[in-house]
Amino acid sequence: MADNENKIAPASDVEETATDEKGAAAKVAKAAKGNKKKSDKPSGARSGKIKKFFKDFRGEVKKIVWPDAKMVLKSTGVVLLVVAILSIIIYGIDQGLSAGITGLKKLATNDTSVSETVDEETGEEKDVEADADAKAEAEDEADAEEEAEADAEADAEADAGEETPAD
Repeated sequence: MADNENKIAPASDVEETATDEKGAAAKVAKAAKGNKKKSDKPSGARSGKIKKFFKDFRGEVKKIVWPDAKMVLKSTGVVLLVVAILSIIIYGIDQGLSAGITGLKKLATNDTSVSETVDEETGEEKDVEADADAKAEAEDEADAEEEAEADAEADAEADAGEETPAD
């Protein structure tokens, strides 16, 4: 008889097994409902979803907590302060980069802002711009003289060429 006593399950175990079977059956039934085709759904199912959406939406809107006027003004002040600080920082960076690029352009073109330098041979100060102008004028005069000589030679050849055929 001892063997039979061990085989009989207590009442609490039987109840748990029955509850588990009912839960499993409910899960199977629920899964079967979810596996239905779209054509099996009634035509009003979509309108039920829309109603549910607006009901949930209204519930979410009710949860919104709006700040009071003092909090709005405080937050606005913080935002404006941060915008002003960042504007000043960006302005400073912009001015610095513009000055740097201008400086690089001057270095690239070898422009000097000082108009006087020291002559290496004599040690005297001389006007760089005046020297550059004098060089440009001297080159222009040399070019003009070369053109005048070339014109004179061309005229002389033309004159010489006219006299030869006439003789």
